[in-house]
Amino acid sequence: MRKVIVDILERTLAAYLTTFLGLLIADGFDLTDVSALKAAAIAALPAALSVIKGAIGTRFGNKESAAWLPEKKSGKGKKTAGGASAGRG
Repeated sequence: MRKVIVDILERTLAAYLTTFLGLLIADGFDLTDVSALKAAAIAALPAALSVIKGAIGTRFGNKESAAWLPEKKSGKGKKTAGGASAGRG
């Protein structure tokens, strides 16, 4: 369960930071402007949706992460966190 919570937290922070920085860059990167505060508030929406997506993923996708896709079982190589095989090729 702790792994899932850390996974959701990581995805949420990534969604927030990328959205917030993208909005700031598009607006001219002025942190003293009111629009920077609006960008911070707007960036919270995709982050909140990321939490919801992660919660849904634990129910219907990979039970050990926030991923929606089920974990692939592979007999080749060492399995990575995303379910892919590291020994391909």
